[in-house]
Amino acid sequence: MKYTVTVNGAEIVVDIDGENARVDDSSVRARLAEVDGGPERILMLANDVHRIFVRPGDTRGKYTLWVDGFRFDVEALDERSHAIRELSASTAAPKGPAPLVAPMPGMIVRINVAEGDVIHAGQGLVVMEAMKMENELRATSGGAVRRVLVTPGTAVEKGALLLEMEWS
Repeated sequence: MKYTVTVNGAEIVVDIDGENARVDDSSVRARLAEVDGGPERILMLANDVHRIFVRPGDTRGKYTLWVDGFRFDVEALDERSHAIRELSASTAAPKGPAPLVAPMPGMIVRINVAEGDVIHAGQGLVVMEAMKMENELRATSGGAVRRVLVTPGTAVEKGALLLEMEWS
């Protein structure tokens, strides 16, 4: 069984197969034993023995461990849980108002807002000409204009940042 373990912010993949634990190209015999059902565990790695105290965290898979007197904040997720988290993170809605970027190369014709203006979702922000057509670029969410980065007459490439937004 593979686990993705994050220790103090560093991610490690641990593959446990029977009594062996593998990290990268290193494999070692490993055994974890409870001590009287309490928070103490004994971890045996090859010929080394470590005393561990475990405190569950606020969410599933999170723990605070004290290993030989050192504290570690740990999250351990099996393959399935890790894959679900990765997928949900990649499809999560953006936090805060999205910046306005050029959807295609073109020329900025008109800017309908100024720095500091409060805007609402669907409001026209910038008009740009591309392929001999004027296209009005609209806000995807409400917020305020933090910075206007282009002026009329500016040629822009696809993906160029036009406006920075912030919460109003």
